[in-house]
Amino acid sequence: MTVLIILAMFASVLLVFVVLAQNSKGGGLSSQFGGSGASNLIGVKKTGDLLERLTWAFAIAIMLFSLGVNLVGPSSSSDEILDKVKNEKLQQPAQDNALDLNAKPADTTK
Repeated sequence: MTVLIILAMFASVLLVFVVLAQNSKGGGLSSQFGGSGASNLIGVKKTGDLLERLTWAFAIAIMLFSLGVNLVGPSSSSDEILDKVKNEKLQQPAQDNALDLNAKPADTTK
């Protein structure tokens, strides 16, 4: 389960970088950090297609890793959690929540 969580986090970071590298209306980060040289080498259209495919691949990978963590991880239904809370409250002594009516008031004249 921990491996799936780490893979999901890694895919999330890569997804952020791929989205930032894409061309937007303002040119994107790829043109600001020398990505234009790579675009000229590979071709603008091919770079855009590659980045779009990587975006979809990382997004799908994150969804699959999330589903995998959900399926592999320990499952506890809400009924089990509510029962556990009720049992803990019943095990606590009743005196914790009760007022002590026999207690003398504190002396505030000092």
